[in-house]
Amino acid sequence: MSERYYLVREDILPEAVVKTVKAKQLLATGEVKTVHEAAERVELSRSAFYKYKDGIFPLNQLERERIVTISMDLEHRSGILSKVLGAVASFEGNVLTINQTIPLQGMANVVISVETSLIAEPFGEMLDSLRDIPGVKRVAVIGQG
Repeated sequence: MSERYYLVREDILPEAVVKTVKAKQLLATGEVKTVHEAAERVELSRSAFYKYKDGIFPLNQLERERIVTISMDLEHRSGILSKVLGAVASFEGNVLTINQTIPLQGMANVVISVETSLIAEPFGEMLDSLRDIPGVKRVAVIGQG
């Protein structure tokens, strides 16, 4: 299933989502050192912060985001990682790092960091392309920055 994104005015968002953005900004600027401090400062529970933190970004921040970290579970078969890297390259993504676990029970976890500034198509299309590769069992964005 492809990830879908929406542009939404702040005034219609739930209060917890808006406070999550404020807490992330406090952490990013160094005004606070811990999630606990940030959540306390904006009067938000830590559980709400963790629930929303990976899904909400100010629009100007998304425009600057150039590196995306993707986690995948791949079957332990020859050539699958090569096909994944080829798919990323076909979208003009630049792989910066690759970390792979030792395969256990026929599966390996691979985490790649991709520089995305040259990707012209919607990012979700690249993720869908990765999901369509035979042997790729799971694809998830685990970080942006």
